[in-house]
Amino acid sequence: MLLDREIDILNYLPEFLQDFREFRELAASENPEIRSLWGRLGNVLKEQFIYDSTENGVKRWEAILKINPKGSDSLEVRKFRILTRLNEKLPYTCKKLAQQLETLCGESGYSLELKNDEYKLIVRVALTAKSMLAEVEKQLKRIVPVNMYVDLSLLYKQNSSLVSYTHAQMREYTHEQLRSEVF
Repeated sequence: MLLDREIDILNYLPEFLQDFREFRELAASENPEIRSLWGRLGNVLKEQFIYDSTENGVKRWEAILKINPKGSDSLEVRKFRILTRLNEKLPYTCKKLAQQLETLCGESGYSLELKNDEYKLIVRVALTAKSMLAEVEKQLKRIVPVNMYVDLSLLYKQNSSLVSYTHAQMREYTHEQLRSEVF
């Protein structure tokens, strides 16, 4: 990569000037400053890409997109929120929404049903993507037309998914745990 090389300003001078002691001393005194500037330039370029961003870059993106991070959020969660916001594109289509939900929750991490005659959008988030429910809700509020009702909840387990367990095994869990926990 271009920014991975060692910079020595003396190499940029014509050969006959490189022999003068004054130019060698001048280059020696300026090289640390130029190397520092070169490193900062590399950081600026990295901050342009969300996956490579540092804390400073993420703060800048959050300010631009008006995202308020929670104090307990890791850097990866904050990057995820930024990517979610950047992936939002209007106009709204059901196909585009499905793509965005797949990005957030994974391929089998959601279900989506549109009832046009009722102006109703039913979205269920799988238990494996339960931690993304709040982000899905925020995204739906931003991109779904306001004349549509959004029914959003978790995709709870059905009794048929528990058939392989015995009553003795299920007795260790509460009804709520059986319904909403990932085993």
